Amino acid sequence: MSENTSLTPLPGHLYVVATPIGNLADLTDRARAILGSVDLVACEDTRTTGALLNRLGLKRELFPYHEHNESEAAVRLAERLAAGLSVAVVSDAGTPALSDPGFRIVRECRRRGLPVVPVPGPCAHTAALSASGLPTNGFLFVGFLPPKSAARRHFFEQHRDFRYTLVLYESCHRIAKAVDDIVAVLGGRRVVCVAKEISKLHETFWVGPAAEVQSRLQHASLKGEFVLLVAPGDFQL
Repeated sequence: MSENTSLTPLPGHLYVVATPIGNLADLTDRARAILGSVDLVACEDTRTTGALLNRLGLKRELFPYHEHNESEAAVRLAERLAAGLSVAVVSDAGTPALSDPGFRIVRECRRRGLPVVPVPGPCAHTAALSASGLPTNGFLFVGFLPPKSAARRHFFEQHRDFRYTLVLYESCHRIAKAVDDIVAVLGGRRVVCVAKEISKLHETFWVGPAAEVQSRLQHASLKGEFVLLVAPGDFQL
């Protein structure tokens, strides 16, 4: 077994650890081992990660690392790595650095020549894509779009003829409005997928022409977390 796949963290190494997006059973054995052995866990919310570690029967030192302190915290974490500590970085759910904190500490480590080791696992947008039925030969992940309808519509207009599937995150407060924007800009026949609460109790996928999905969302509970996918214009189910 190579050092990059070892279950024992190495001194001075940063581990980018994916954590469950819902179902705790999705945590890999390797992620559990790394989280239980590193010197320090850098996390988006100490309460959320603390609760996860408690459920796993693990106790580690937690270091707040979130969007409001990320730049300064990345330097401090890199210094501790350079001193020989092992560090795991996690987000509240899913894979760090993908629409979640993580990018800056990874960049800081690369700048300093410090080892960075991915510990793969759950990721909401790849999970949604894999189960959507939309084309998977290529896709553009854009994270969260701007909150204003005009900016969203501009984005969809710019990508009207994009050849691959668009994948984005949206909040429960704006998911219906985002689908409204797709219908307005791309037309009601454009195939979309709205994935809700992936791997959780109320997991739901709405897939079909945007106008049909728009209608179904009007009668659905929109609490939870969403991934929105938009197929290329020439795609049909």
